[in-house]
Amino acid sequence: MIIQSNRVYIGSQFTPMQLEITDSKITAAYAYGSKPVDKDYGDKRIVPGFIDVHTHGAYGFDTNDANEEGLRRWMKNITSEGVTGICPTTITQSHEVLSGAVSNVAKVVDEGYEGAEILGIHFEGPYLDMVKKGAQPEQYIVKGTIEEFEQYQHDANGLIKIITMACEHDDDMVLTKYCATHGVNVSIGHSGIDYNTALVAIANGARGITHTNNGMSMYSHRGGSGGLLNIALRCKDMYSEIICDGHHVSWAALNTFFTCKGKDKGIIVTDSLLAKGLPAGTHFMFGGNETEIWEDGTAHVCATQGLAGSTLRVNEALRNLVEYAMVPFDVALNACTLNPASYLKVDDRKGKLAVGYDADIVVLADDYSVVQTYARGVAQL
Repeated sequence: MIIQSNRVYIGSQFTPMQLEITDSKITAAYAYGSKPVDKDYGDKRIVPGFIDVHTHGAYGFDTNDANEEGLRRWMKNITSEGVTGICPTTITQSHEVLSGAVSNVAKVVDEGYEGAEILGIHFEGPYLDMVKKGAQPEQYIVKGTIEEFEQYQHDANGLIKIITMACEHDDDMVLTKYCATHGVNVSIGHSGIDYNTALVAIANGARGITHTNNGMSMYSHRGGSGGLLNIALRCKDMYSEIICDGHHVSWAALNTFFTCKGKDKGIIVTDSLLAKGLPAGTHFMFGGNETEIWEDGTAHVCATQGLAGSTLRVNEALRNLVEYAMVPFDVALNACTLNPASYLKVDDRKGKLAVGYDADIVVLADDYSVVQTYARGVAQL
């Protein structure tokens, strides 16, 4: 199959080009108009498939539910927003629930599914800080141990690729170091860590920061102590997630974040919940807390009114960054394509349009709506 457009994203620019897809790969690229095509997308933008590394669920399914068909439905439908790679994300709960959640993902991966590719599991909690826990249920927050995490990873069949943890509670950074040396990205989050302790965590292998500006020790301009937000803005080689809905982080703060992070280390995440795709006013349980979706698409714990997540779509997040936060298009696009691929160490096959790469492709209209998604070469819409 050959597709073409006047605007194919190659080398950080749009150019007229044809892409040939064979099975699941991009197998050739040709000058525009040089070969007969199966689909001509005219002036619509063709970009790499989006990757969401922090998302709890959608369409009535939550990762913690451990429901096979719910997970399969999610993977199939999430391509409607251009997502071709994903990390189903847990929330703090009992050992039994978390074990069931990661086992379910492993089972679905083993038995097969359609749609977006599961690139790993994001294990958010239960090794978090009580003060910065956000909507995470405090009764299940515990001190992390290598032994317990090994059991979770065994249940996940090795699929845990990211762990969010408050590294200040990790004595001598034992678990941080273990994860970092066993193929798991340590992302500091839901953490009250101070600046200097965060540097120790980084020296022991921490590579990421979870939903920057939310659930963390904040910026300080005095003394040299500061908090995790200082680290996110100052440490250029740290991958840092950010929720781009304008509610969790303002447009101005989003602009500041990407001005500091540059083109290579910022990562768009949705932090979406099971209510994505369901109407405003929907009530549901999230981490044991009754939660409601407001008219603006945000999720709030009913008891506290605190933010608990979003119903954000990745194509909307891309639009928000470019049109409202005034972030350059190439920086914004990298944040949902190449950067998460690099973070997960799959950038040898995902994150850009090039021969030999997976045929994960999104066709975008000028209003950022998704015209078509190809997930490993298969048209989805």
